[in-house]
Amino acid sequence: MRGIVHERINRQPLANPVPLGMRLPGILQEDGFLMRWTSAFDDSIAPVYAVLDNLEAYVRPASAPADFLEWLAGWVDVALDDAWSEEQRRSIVAGAAALHRRAGTPGGIRDAVRLAAGPDAEVDVEDSGACAWSPTSGAPLPGSAEARLEITVTVPKGDRAELERRFERVAAAVVPAHLPVGVTVVVAG
Repeated sequence: MRGIVHERINRQPLANPVPLGMRLPGILQEDGFLMRWTSAFDDSIAPVYAVLDNLEAYVRPASAPADFLEWLAGWVDVALDDAWSEEQRRSIVAGAAALHRRAGTPGGIRDAVRLAAGPDAEVDVEDSGACAWSPTSGAPLPGSAEARLEITVTVPKGDRAELERRFERVAAAVVPAHLPVGVTVVVAG
């Protein structure tokens, strides 16, 4: 949007939708100098009106300027990674509210890691199923007695160690703090 405003200013000035000269009393509108003087203000304030009229486009991740995404991510409490493509960054910011609702659940963890890994990745989240109760008195506990979460990410290409660090950061943001987590990256290509 900002680029569009600057491009249009260099080619052709933006028109002020509410010219200041037209707001003056009729007697003052007859003064040519005063009308030219207020039109200078019109030229300088027109880009402000253009931005305000399109403010919705700035706060929608799909249409926001690329350098504005970082600020939008701060609104929804997401730390963007520089290694992510612009498309990934837009998807993550757009889906952040839904991810926050599901944070801590296996499905929410899987979706968060999948967004960070990209569309070609396969993410598997295995919950140990550890719990401290059983419907039958004295019966063995279902699942493993140790609460643990294992995340396996299969990607077509990339540096395994770097990807593992990246996915560990994402997992740390969405996995409950008391739950140990292991992240394994498999590079298929």
